Amino acid sequence: MTTTNECLILAAGHGSRIAALSGASPKPLVPLCGAPILEHIILSARAAGIEKFVIVVGYRAEAIRAWLADHPFEDVSITLVENPDYQKANGVSALAAKEYLRNPFLLLMADHVFEPATARALLRQRLGHDEVILGVDYHIERIFDLQDATKVRLQDTHILEIGKELDHYQALDTGMFLCSPALFDRLAAAKKNGDCSLSDGMRGLAREGKLKGFDIGEGRWQDVDTPEAFAYTEQIFDHDFGASPILEGLVHA
Repeated sequence: MTTTNECLILAAGHGSRIAALSGASPKPLVPLCGAPILEHIILSARAAGIEKFVIVVGYRAEAIRAWLADHPFEDVSITLVENPDYQKANGVSALAAKEYLRNPFLLLMADHVFEPATARALLRQRLGHDEVILGVDYHIERIFDLQDATKVRLQDTHILEIGKELDHYQALDTGMFLCSPALFDRLAAAKKNGDCSLSDGMRGLAREGKLKGFDIGEGRWQDVDTPEAFAYTEQIFDHDFGASPILEGLVHA
């Protein structure tokens, strides 16, 4: 089985909901437990086996570029791709990276922290040449902000529906995807008036029976896109993310 060691991180958005904490800084650089959120994402993915990163930036792209220049990461390559249309939905940001990812890749959000073991388990899944596998969490009762979470309805491992407004669902979208490059074709097909979301592309895959769910079990993750979610994550971080490289002292000086 081919090992997936490439990763796409979407880090282009304005992050308006967390502006009270970020000020003029881009959301990926907001410190969480002593390190920028983006550093959490990169270090956890690296610990899971990722060696090549493609990061799509937009709002305050120069700040992220400068931070990466001052904080080089060992043993990985990082390519920044700028999306001038970052005000549009996140599917447009994903499409901006199309030419840089020709092999299966891990897709991550710049505002979702996770445990390396969870990403490692997702990377071990067998992926069809035109499939996407989404890490899903069946522990709905432990979600911090259920109203804001993206819901998932499945039949066995096949995802039938995905969206924030679903009335009937069994699991939640963790923001971690194992993708074949076919995702880009589905996103392009879903564009309307030059815009599309990741969920639009995923719905296209679901209609074809090409979108599957991977149960993360007891794995922990957290979306930190509001001040309230940020405060909650800092409160539970030591307990729920004890295996984080940040806590293991791998933060760059």
